Amino acid sequence: MRVLVTGGAGFIGSHYVRSVLADAWGGVRPDAVTVLDKLTYAGNLANLAAVSDDERLEFVEGDILDRALVDRLMDEADVVVHFAAESHVDRSILGAADFVMTNVVGTQTLLDSALQHGIDKFVHVSTDEVYGSIDNGSWDEAQPLEPNSPYSASKAGSDLIARSYFRTHRLPVCVTRCSNNYGPYQFPEKVVPLFVTNLMDGDRVPLYGEGANVRDWLHVDDHCRGVHLVLEGGRPGEVYNIGGGTELSNRRLTEMLLAACGADWSQVVLVEDRLGHDLRYSVSIDKISAELGYRPRVDFGQGLAETVTWYAEHREWWEPLKQRAGLVRETG
Repeated sequence: MRVLVTGGAGFIGSHYVRSVLADAWGGVRPDAVTVLDKLTYAGNLANLAAVSDDERLEFVEGDILDRALVDRLMDEADVVVHFAAESHVDRSILGAADFVMTNVVGTQTLLDSALQHGIDKFVHVSTDEVYGSIDNGSWDEAQPLEPNSPYSASKAGSDLIARSYFRTHRLPVCVTRCSNNYGPYQFPEKVVPLFVTNLMDGDRVPLYGEGANVRDWLHVDDHCRGVHLVLEGGRPGEVYNIGGGTELSNRRLTEMLLAACGADWSQVVLVEDRLGHDLRYSVSIDKISAELGYRPRVDFGQGLAETVTWYAEHREWWEPLKQRAGLVRETG
């Protein structure tokens, strides 16, 4: 099996690549893994250093909007796992054009090429944010899409484009929708690594509003394992939610991060709430559990502690990223 992974130098994509090459979850071992990544601010070759010597890995720097390049790589692939995306909500509020181009037009470019080259399976990795906000209960995959940010709207658009290629062309596409990821190698603009790295440096951390917004937290390894289950056994044309089963308010998450970093509330500053900030996300994992046997395995408390330790031990990874990005300290 020859796998093309888009966005494979980013946080989630690189975890998938490292894990699938290490045979972390069993199943079919890939004969070749090709990573296509534009290496924007969030892409980092250091994320693939652990597997850089694996002869099955090929890295290609390039844009999913480059049809000629995409065609060449599709011709050499059997399956596609599509992680590449612009993903930071705050950035999408400041400017949505890159999100529409990468997330919608880029996905359509990949799907068109996959159709032309007879790809056996195409897994499109999306987000629970496409559903909008939910007051009670959990979304299942039949929930209508009601995105509320330019980011989530662009992902909803890409989901629907993917669905159309199955319905119209019978291209074997699956869509996955995950909850909030955390873990090692996450770019430090997102809430967990931003708070951890700020607190380690004695800086303050921003909490939107009163911190009442609730998210379901999913370790990146559980997410990637779920994606791989869908690649191997998901039914074409279907959507699969992948959740972590740990719902926390942002205030409670902040409390846990303060404790983990030996800090207190004097380092927290309340900031004006994000525009259009969804109050709560929650996904049902009944479908992927019943069909593919997925269950989250990483306990959140343990996973968070290990994540904090990883950032404490890898300053050489995140310090240059924060300096180059000129990060404004904002919650994700």
